[in-house]
Amino acid sequence: MKKLEIAVIPGDGIGKEVVPVATKVLDTVAEIHGGLKFEYTEFPWSCDYYLEHGKMMPEDGLDILKNFNAIFLGAIGNPQVVADHVSLWGLLIKIRREFEQSINIRPAKFFKGLKSPLVNPNDFDLIVVRENSEGEYSEVGGRIHRGEDEVAIQNAIFTKKGTERAMRYAFELAKQRRGHVTSATKSNGIFHSMPFWDEVFNEVKADYTDIQTASYHIDALAAFFVTRPQIFDVIVASNLFGDILTDIGGAIMGSIGIAPAANINLNGKYPSMFEPVHGSAPDIYGKGIANPIGQVWTAKMMLDHFGEQELGQKLLDAIEDVTNDGIKTPDIGGTSSTNEVGEAICSRLKEVCSVS
Repeated sequence: MKKLEIAVIPGDGIGKEVVPVATKVLDTVAEIHGGLKFEYTEFPWSCDYYLEHGKMMPEDGLDILKNFNAIFLGAIGNPQVVADHVSLWGLLIKIRREFEQSINIRPAKFFKGLKSPLVNPNDFDLIVVRENSEGEYSEVGGRIHRGEDEVAIQNAIFTKKGTERAMRYAFELAKQRRGHVTSATKSNGIFHSMPFWDEVFNEVKADYTDIQTASYHIDALAAFFVTRPQIFDVIVASNLFGDILTDIGGAIMGSIGIAPAANINLNGKYPSMFEPVHGSAPDIYGKGIANPIGQVWTAKMMLDHFGEQELGQKLLDAIEDVTNDGIKTPDIGGTSSTNEVGEAICSRLKEVCSVS
């Protein structure tokens, strides 16, 4: 029996609704597998926890988490009660940085049964590899001269090690896919870091002569995500650029609510963390209409991480079958509840696996 110990952090808002649906789907996967078992330990760390304790997680939170096989996160944030920079840096980014989750991967694909805002979406299937440990999201900087003459300085940090690591991951991933890597740059406007980014990309691609490459400035690349997403396979991007591109990826699928993500620790020293792209959506929390697909697709990425790619693909197929059958939450044109979508995915998964 393959036992996987998962730290579950539902977090805020709809995270508390979609995470139970996804763990139920994972239990269905384990039942089908027959030799797989998930053991969940849930932690209440959230903005509510912050209001009670003055911090997003306890002082020994990272020590508690480090021995789990993976972290399964819902959504963090409720800006009406806790400022976003406090909640994100106090939990989500803290885990990413301290656990050396240097790679963030976020896929986007055309889903049958979903209405993309694109006029002709075709059959796009892409994945963004985002450098997750440095870049524009650094704590280096400061503010001085508070008042009318205030100055804010924010520095971006790009290291050869971090940049090359993300690029090599992207090239290795492309070898398993369609063999193409696109670099997101802005070297015509950002004077130091982006020419450096381009230089490292050119060095790395020389080691992968069987992989086709392209490089686009981020403004053009964002436009191409909308006008012709089908030309992309793997995109490698800095922290900020990758963050923006992946939200566009969710939008062209039909909803950010279905987009998944994985924060990968490459050295095995700490657990990786899996979380959907969507936020906590406090405005719809408690209504039972939150879209669970992003969380369930995130569970699929966790299965892939643990070497269960075949079952992971069956789960993704089951999700697409359900959307194609019209079982969808209101945000993507349906009338089904959060739980109804989850139950339909479980049922479809059992049907598919019983036939095969």
